[in-house]
Amino acid sequence: MRHPPYVAVIGPSEPAAELLVPARQAGEALATRGWVTVTGGLGGVMAAAAAGAASRGGTVVGLLPGDDRTAASAGHSVVIPTGLGELRNSLIVRTSDAVLSVGGSWGTQIEVSLAVRTGVPVVSIAGWVQPAPGVHNFDDVASSVAWLERRFAAA
Repeated sequence: MRHPPYVAVIGPSEPAAELLVPARQAGEALATRGWVTVTGGLGGVMAAAAAGAASRGGTVVGLLPGDDRTAASAGHSVVIPTGLGELRNSLIVRTSDAVLSVGGSWGTQIEVSLAVRTGVPVVSIAGWVQPAPGVHNFDDVASSVAWLERRFAAA
């Protein structure tokens, strides 16, 4: 790759509190490796990942569903108001070289499904059970990021 990997961190905007820790750890881990974090720009898992990446000096791209740049959560260094509503989920996936999913929700499921369908690698922590192969499930951030490192090194 000529650019650093772009990894989407996806998950619920209103997650259970215990999901915020791995979401933040994901952002930290990506930034530590010099990878770009991509999120949907709003709260919950997205905000936690952005905060984690920002705390390590990482670049964080937020692709907002609306047209108001000020709606982005803190920690995003690049904010793009798409005006596309939930259709921006496809931009998140197609912008990314891999997807790291933390938890599950309907929006997260759409992103996971699109990533699997289009061949974007997906790693998941505490995600929904999937009906078909294509999602690599892990118990922690370190294991999921190690898998991504091996994948990117082989590319």
